[in-house]
Amino acid sequence: MNSSHTPVKLLLYWYKQLQPGCHLILLSGVLLLVLPIWLVFTTSTHSPQTLAEEGIQWWIGDQLLENYVTLWWQESGFRGQVTVPGMLLNSTILGLGFMVGSLVISMTAAYAIVFFRFPFGSFCFWMIFITLLFPLEARIIPSYQVVVHLNMLDSYSGLILPMISSATGTFFFRQFYRSIPDELLEAATLDGSGPWRFFIDILLPLSKTMIAAIALILFVVGWNQYLWPLMISTSENFTTLMLGIWTARGYQGFSIAILALLPPY
Repeated sequence: MNSSHTPVKLLLYWYKQLQPGCHLILLSGVLLLVLPIWLVFTTSTHSPQTLAEEGIQWWIGDQLLENYVTLWWQESGFRGQVTVPGMLLNSTILGLGFMVGSLVISMTAAYAIVFFRFPFGSFCFWMIFITLLFPLEARIIPSYQVVVHLNMLDSYSGLILPMISSATGTFFFRQFYRSIPDELLEAATLDGSGPWRFFIDILLPLSKTMIAAIALILFVVGWNQYLWPLMISTSENFTTLMLGIWTARGYQGFSIAILALLPPY
């Protein structure tokens, strides 16, 4: 009995010995993640003169409310059409549009590949999966040319539609659908349910957890887009928060960065 419990006792002993060190490593990781956000927030609460003279600030200043109220109502840009509410609206539309479009395409593509079992279904899936090797930066020129030919510059459709094909979402939904037993499909078929009714009444309720997880990831990806909106939006009316951080000056850039962090996190 004693010999059988020896490995467990050794593990408990070393765990107690290393526990303070493990906690220190975890706290250090938390500090590394929180410290940049803290510096951005504290710096955004100081006046432009303080930032010009002293640089980044480690503690909260006396301009917190004034800076954010001024930033919210301030009009910037070459034509004075860039405002924080407008940028927030554009980023929200981009994030939600990308999320919804990617979810619809990913779910329907995975559903067709798994349940229809058409010829070359696996080949089609791997062709979709291979597109992960070609990020937006690698296909941005042909994508831009397509948007130009379709007259979708300076429009929400031009911002959203070229990006909504998500190989990652298709992969995760395919793996989830493959875990659903075939007997469920057979029972639905015997009850007279067609493919569309089976998808709406059975698969969607079963996919709620997966949809929530993938939707969160897709929204953050769409919200944080920078390069694509920079190329597509030649009008200031379509400026997003990510572009606003780049064009802002002084404390404004730090303040917009804090505002951009709030909705996704």
